[in-house]
Amino acid sequence: MKKALIAMSGGVDSSVAASFMKEQGYSPIGVTMKLYDNEDIHMSNEKTCCSLDDIEDARSVAYRLGFPYYVFNFKSAFKEKVIDKFVECYKCGMTPNPCIECNRHLKFKELYRRAQELECDVVVTGHYARIKYDEETKKYQLLKGVDEAKDQSYVLYHLTQEQLAHTVFPLGDYTKEEIREKAIESGLVNAKKHDSQDICFIPDGNHKKFIEKYTGQKIGPGNFLDLEGNVIGRHFGYYRYTVGQRKGVVVSKPGKFYVCEIRPETNEIVVGRNSDLFHAELIATDFNWISGETPEKPVEVYGRTRYHQELAKAVATVLEDGTVKVDFEQPQRAITKGQAVVLYDGDVVLGGGTIIEVNG
Repeated sequence: MKKALIAMSGGVDSSVAASFMKEQGYSPIGVTMKLYDNEDIHMSNEKTCCSLDDIEDARSVAYRLGFPYYVFNFKSAFKEKVIDKFVECYKCGMTPNPCIECNRHLKFKELYRRAQELECDVVVTGHYARIKYDEETKKYQLLKGVDEAKDQSYVLYHLTQEQLAHTVFPLGDYTKEEIREKAIESGLVNAKKHDSQDICFIPDGNHKKFIEKYTGQKIGPGNFLDLEGNVIGRHFGYYRYTVGQRKGVVVSKPGKFYVCEIRPETNEIVVGRNSDLFHAELIATDFNWISGETPEKPVEVYGRTRYHQELAKAVATVLEDGTVKVDFEQPQRAITKGQAVVLYDGDVVLGGGTIIEVNG
């Protein structure tokens, strides 16, 4: 019997994924990744993921479905690859996506390695995405989930052919409503549990307070500049803002102003009108082409620069240094350094990378 390592967060999605795999004849092993202690993130009195409740919910599901369950300690890797990078990214005036880094370095690297040690055939998660093997190209493809509202392919662009060959996303062909119904039918304890919406290690959503407590440093006030370089106001520290933000932008000029550029080296923030947020070109680094083959010529694609953003027509060109230039047919609002650009061909994810430059 084939063995499946199930990444279980304690939520309904990963629990139903485990149920599906057992129904398909696999021998499941449930695993929760212990990523941090609440004290490590200065949230000792608040409920976060990796809490005792989440672990007990996952354990309860494993017991009900009749398979072993373990908690793996990945705190050191999570601190280095996710939290430290998150903080450093903000300090550099960029806006990170920690979910992408967690998937890349923890779920599909550390957990994948542990699955090999346990001689499991596949790693299983509750992501809403699909995997298909193309007989013509002899390549694995990552596809969007059927439920557009829940599709999570954007945060999985880093997957390789080797990883896709040994990964299963059982929920990709279902809607969230269907998954909850399945959980209720199966009598799972977390069938009606609410989904987590926040960054797991910042449950109150206040990344500014988190960075200050985590680093023990507080960056002081600086200037708001208009596009001509004139000082038109004061802000409370550049790391508190992100491109496209309106809240907290109080300036001497009338009308609405938005963050257009962050300059960490001088603690300055350039602001402008909404129309100033639109750009048509970006450069991305650390780019992963899922097929394993880098295009030699410009490729017509559809891209998005934010989670669940509407796909937009573009042309992607690989530059000599390996970075990728993406030219959108229509300018896109608030393209942000540190976020990911992910490219699609229909439902198929071609790849993605981290935005480091915005032009046009």
